[in-house]
Amino acid sequence: MPELSTVNAFDMGIILLYFGIVIWVGIYSARKNKGTDDFFKAGGQVPWFMAGVSNWVSGFSAFMFVAAAGYTYNNGTSAALLFTSAFWAYLLGYKYFAPMWRRARIAAPLQFLTRRYSSSTTYFFTVCSIPIQIVGLSQGLYILAIFVSAAVGLDVETFSVLGFELTGLQLTMLVTGVVMIVYSVIGGLWGAVLSDAVQGVVILVVSILILPISMHYLGTEVGGGIIAGIGRIFDELPVELLIPHGDPTNPWFLGSYIIQIILGYNVAWHLVQRYNSVPTERDARKMAMLCAWLSLFGPLLWILPVMGSRVIFPEIALLWPNWAEPAEASFVSLAMLLLPHGMIGFVVAAILSATLGQANDAFNWLSASITKDVYVPLRKQFGFSEPSDHHQMRTAQYTMLVVGLASVGFAFFISTLGGAFEFNLRYFSMVTSAMLMPVFLGLVYRKTPWWSGIACVIAAVTTTFTMFFMDLFPDMVFIRNVIGTVVASTSVFVISAFFYRADDPNSEEARKLDTDLRTPVDEDPSDVDPNAMQVYGMVGNVCYLLSVVLLGCTLLPTTDIAPASINLLGAVILAVLGWWLRRIARVVG
Repeated sequence: MPELSTVNAFDMGIILLYFGIVIWVGIYSARKNKGTDDFFKAGGQVPWFMAGVSNWVSGFSAFMFVAAAGYTYNNGTSAALLFTSAFWAYLLGYKYFAPMWRRARIAAPLQFLTRRYSSSTTYFFTVCSIPIQIVGLSQGLYILAIFVSAAVGLDVETFSVLGFELTGLQLTMLVTGVVMIVYSVIGGLWGAVLSDAVQGVVILVVSILILPISMHYLGTEVGGGIIAGIGRIFDELPVELLIPHGDPTNPWFLGSYIIQIILGYNVAWHLVQRYNSVPTERDARKMAMLCAWLSLFGPLLWILPVMGSRVIFPEIALLWPNWAEPAEASFVSLAMLLLPHGMIGFVVAAILSATLGQANDAFNWLSASITKDVYVPLRKQFGFSEPSDHHQMRTAQYTMLVVGLASVGFAFFISTLGGAFEFNLRYFSMVTSAMLMPVFLGLVYRKTPWWSGIACVIAAVTTTFTMFFMDLFPDMVFIRNVIGTVVASTSVFVISAFFYRADDPNSEEARKLDTDLRTPVDEDPSDVDPNAMQVYGMVGNVCYLLSVVLLGCTLLPTTDIAPASINLLGAVILAVLGWWLRRIARVVG
């Protein structure tokens, strides 16, 4: 069994540098936030290419690099059917959902619910979303900390912090959580987009390198090169790993998974924000198409290497005896075997990047909803004047802070319960579809009464929790939850349509929304602020900085398996990206 490298002081330095860059991006973005329109929508001035990269990166998390890698290690090509399926969802976004979200003419994501159903529906969804998002953020933070603490050797350590004894896992959650809160609170949506762009650079460099390097290593062992390495995968892996099998070939499972993907990549609230952050409807479509192609080819960069990991580490449990699912360490095992110090730090930073980006998006849309759709209307109902724009922005920041602290605290609680991945799958299959189905149905068909959205959620949750407590179909929990939610929501929605009355005063705003959705937004591309394109230059400067750091890492001690030339290659890729991004900024500016 090959011997792996471990994270050393130089790798830790790169991880800390990444934390510093993320916080600096938040401070840089704060200068662009003059009011809530900037904080929640980036003033509608985000370049479509950057918005697309940001949205694609926000679909990643430590779950993709850890749990999804474990699934690929155990199931082979079946993973390609699942993890490239967002391609089809984004094509639907290009064709239908991107223009619809632009035409909805909303300032904050959940304002759609007020227009389509009622203000009480928005209050209901917001209150329900708060605990769901806190649990989700806590879960992501915990999963991330499991990996990071093990990768840097903190999982068996104990530390004293301000008089409190913390395990290495808890300290990792605390530090990561603080960084997550700071740059989210300071930067708003501009901070999310720009930090996602930086994260996209890190993920892209790691993914581009790991594919040819892993194939070359496999080929070198038999006296060949990259092509020989690919051939070893097809020659040495069990046949069942080369042919799709298992859950992805089960029509019920695949159908349920596709439903989840369509909902998550078309009507999730963070995506609504992205579609409204670009200047025009045409830009929103271009953003969706970019995300489609990134979602098709991006996963292929790490699916094949992880399949190669099965050949390199056939008994991976021997390397990670403390992991409940050692296969989930397959991607990081490749990195620690084949990459030199410096790039190893980049891998940890990439996984940090993915999860922090996803958390930032959740912070942003939730704070927008609580501020715009709950706090401001409630103030008016109680006889107070409408708060100023600056007051609303500060309220959103305080909301982010409270939600972030609650998430970190709940992550500490989850860490006392043991494993988290199975809980993640079951929990979110119960709540995500239930909360998104009324959004999907209400956007497609607009002639149901004001109460139909709430009724759909209640029906879906009642159905799934009833099946849970009755332990129905225990071997098909994911399928049970998704299908049960969809059937219950759709049935209630269809039935409610018979109660719709066009002359009902409560339906007046829904009728206006229907007209708006049929009417393209009158947008003038010449209104785009050319200064917004300068953000490409900022990301280009970060690429240059990281390139210099990796160039310095070429002086570190290396091995024959992981030579310094890999750091040099990474530095060259970053320098080219930096040059290209700065050139875009100069040409447009």
